[in-house]
Order: sequence, then C-alpha cells, then structure tokens
Amino acid sequence: MSKVRVRFAPSPTGGLHIGGVRTVLYNYLFAKKNGGDFIVRIEDTDQTRFVPGAEQYIFDCLKWCGLMPNESTINGGPHAPYRQSERKHLYKQYAEQLIKDGFAYYAFDTPNELEQMRIDFKTVDNPLPQYDGKVRMQMRNSLTLSADEVKKILDENTRHVVRIKMPAEETISFTDMIHDEVSFNSSLVDDKVLLKADGMPTYHLAVVVDDFLMEITHAFRGEEWLSSAPVHILLWKYLFGLEHMPQWAHLPLIMGPSGKLSKRDGVKYGFPVFAINWPQTTAEKNLKTNEFTDGFKEKGFLPEAFINLLALLGWNDGTEQEIYSIEELIENFSIERVHTAGAKFDYEKAKWFNHEWIKKLPVSNYQQRVKELFVSKNVKINDDAHFKKILDLVKERCVLLTDFFDQAVFFYQPPIVYDEESIKSKWDDAKHDFFKELTSKYNGISDWNLNLIEGEFKALATEKNIKIGELQMIFRIILVGSKIGPGVFVIAEYIGNTETISRIDNALINFSLF
Repeated sequence: MSKVRVRFAPSPTGGLHIGGVRTVLYNYLFAKKNGGDFIVRIEDTDQTRFVPGAEQYIFDCLKWCGLMPNESTINGGPHAPYRQSERKHLYKQYAEQLIKDGFAYYAFDTPNELEQMRIDFKTVDNPLPQYDGKVRMQMRNSLTLSADEVKKILDENTRHVVRIKMPAEETISFTDMIHDEVSFNSSLVDDKVLLKADGMPTYHLAVVVDDFLMEITHAFRGEEWLSSAPVHILLWKYLFGLEHMPQWAHLPLIMGPSGKLSKRDGVKYGFPVFAINWPQTTAEKNLKTNEFTDGFKEKGFLPEAFINLLALLGWNDGTEQEIYSIEELIENFSIERVHTAGAKFDYEKAKWFNHEWIKKLPVSNYQQRVKELFVSKNVKINDDAHFKKILDLVKERCVLLTDFFDQAVFFYQPPIVYDEESIKSKWDDAKHDFFKELTSKYNGISDWNLNLIEGEFKALATEKNIKIGELQMIFRIILVGSKIGPGVFVIAEYIGNTETISRIDNALINFSLF
C-alpha cells in the first residue's frame, strides 16, 4: 500500500466547530497509527463567505489541541500551495477536459432565468426543481445551443458556469469505511456547478483535483457530504480513474439537545461548541451568528480532556476504557470502529473528562494557565513554587481550570463576605471567647506548622468543652468566607501565622454585628 496521506480541508468562514475538530482528530490518529502524513488544505474558493483571520484561527485551534499537520499553508510541503485560491489556475483545464469528453457543459443561465426555472418546473411532486437531467435541455447551455452560438458567447466573455452532466438512471456505488456499501441513483442528483462564473472551482471539482494532485489515500469527512459522493465518484472516474480514488469514510453527526449540534446550541444551552473562542467579526454579525459562548479553552478545559472526549464521540475500541492519552488513542484507533449513528454531545460528561484530566496531570502542565487567570483578576502570584503546592491541594475539587480561582483565591486574599447563615445559629459568646483566646495561643507559636496549629486548636476546644466540629466549621468560614477548601488547619498553615490571626480578628469584628 502507498504511504497513507489524509487531509482536513476547512473553509475560512468562521469558528471551528467541534465536529470539525473531531474530523481533524480522526484524520490525525489514522495518519499517525499508519505512519502517514496529515495535511491541512484551506478551501477558500467561496470568496463571498471568506472571513479575515479565520485561517489563522483554525491553526490556533489545532495548535492548542496538539494536532498540527505535516503539510499546510503554515509549514508548506511538497504539494504546495495548500490554499485553493492560490491553485485557481489548475482547475480550469480539468473542467475543459470534462466538457471536451462530454461529461460537463457550459451553462449561460442568468440568475433570473434560474429563478424562472424553479417556478416553471415546480409541481406537487417536485416543489423544489433542480438543474438536472429533466430540465437541462430547456435551459441556455452548450447542450441546447449550437456550437457557433456557444463560441460567440464565450468569445464575448459572457458570465457562465461549468456543470457536470449527470448520467440518467445509473447506479453509482462505493464502499465506505464506516457505512459499508452505499449506492445512489444518478437521476436523483442535479448537475452540480463545477466551475463558477468567477473562475473559481466549487468544492466538488476542487476536492477531487486536489486530492489527486496531493496523493490523498484516505478521505474522512462529515456525513453531510455523503449526498455529494455520486458527483465526486463520477469526477474521479472521468478525470483520473477510480483506481486512484481515496478510500472514503463519512463520519456520523455530533448531536445536540435538539438535533445536529449547531453553533447556536452554545448560546441556547450555555456550553461551548468551538475549540477556542471565535472573536466576533463584522462578517459574522451580518450573518447574525455573533453570539457565541467561550470556546472549550476559555471555559477551562485542558486540551488532553478535549481530545479525549472528542475521540469517544462516535468511536470506542471495544473496551470499557474512557480515559485515553493521545498516545493511547493513536495505538487503539481504528476507523472501522467509528459508529454509524450520530453521537450525542453531553456537556456534563465533557466536564467529567476534564475533571479526570485535572486530577491525572501534574499541576505543572496547567499551572501557567491558572496563574494567568489569577493575574487577570488582580491577584499577584509572587512565589510559583508555593502556588504549585496550593494548586495541588485543591486540584481534586476542580472540574474546570476556572474553578481554581474560587477554590484557591482565599490563600491570597482574606474573605470580604462570610457565610452568615451557617454562622448565626452556631455563634455565641463562648465561641467568641474561644477564638479570641486562640489568637493568643497562635501568637505564641514560633514554629508555625500543621501539627501545632491543630494541636493548640483542639486542646483549647477540649478545655472550653465546645464541640470541635462546630468550631472547625466556624474557623473555615473565618479563613475562607465559606465552607469550601481543603483541611482548615492546612489552610492556616499555608496562609501563615500573621494572616491567620488577622483573619480571626476581622471575623470577630464582623460576627459581633450578628
């Protein structure tokens, strides 16, 4: 078998949906497992939908995910250029070859004529007429006009497109790596445009030509492209021979709460649908899609967790294992074990993956990201080693990286408000006197450590005959403001003698107002 070469071919038109990232992941895993190459090709043939910055955003997403290609517009390669708009000169010759061989034709219909066609050929059984074998001979194209008329129109540079001429009543079949044998009736497929009036190819022509020239051996794409397969199969047959066609795998959809997972689901249900945050743009405001939640990165996900959860959205290796490193995914991945049915995205399960990876990874893997969060909230971190120890203390409690702030900020800032409801029913003069005396005890500790802090506290509680459990709960609220956090004596040890006493004094003033 020739060297495996797979590609991801996004359009630079907006944010990278998680379905696109999963397609990248499956391509990447397949290539790495088989010692092949992973290529990213930018399909920017639709200039009307081009969004500045979208291409760089795509590569920023891939970089965060750790899924960088072997060949692309960023790092080049032997099949450059990897941007379709820079390959425009390549496609016309193939379109003209198809016309010459009788497999395609020039179409000169104006937008008004196309609209009139949809009216004239509309019936109860066919409410949305297509430009196909039933109507093509009623339209203005090189099949209905004489050769002289066609030449004259072309010489006058009249705007036109090139359409494939779909054969009548032909069964078109191929073997999909996921769906097995798939067949189509050619008469049910319209004559797709291959070359647009501006000279740019459509996806249908470009994907076939580029896959051939870039020696792609396997093409994985979303299930929504399955309906285009008969057009692509014919183009392969007409231009290069089916023996050169890549093996195809059409990936199942990712389902949201009410159907196919869409970009708007993020807004509606409050979960991310992009790998990283997609900045709003004028173009997207015009498309009325400018309301996006943060990406998975900004929500506080680790890339390891994001990749892990995406891999299992439609695939498993036949075991009960759920936590996979990228190395394990490469070793275990098989495209044949991708499911045929759509996989439902579950945000709560996604957070479970992230929690598991926060616990699994060393704090050093994400310490810088958490530090940046603290700094963004005006909390200075002067001692990274001490900060690392604190993160280790609270990591088991954090589902998202953003949780670290609430779970650890009290190590750096005293509470401003207190959980009064938990205090009021427990607070009395005896407890006030206990904590007042405790500050004197703590003032006398020269070697501030966990054992002495806890020992003095419990000895005084025993002496005063007050329940230790109640006192510890109050002590936690004094130090933290609420009932969260690791062991209360651990907190006291980490914030230090002076800060602990200061927080007790401040709390006593506040609690006296109850």
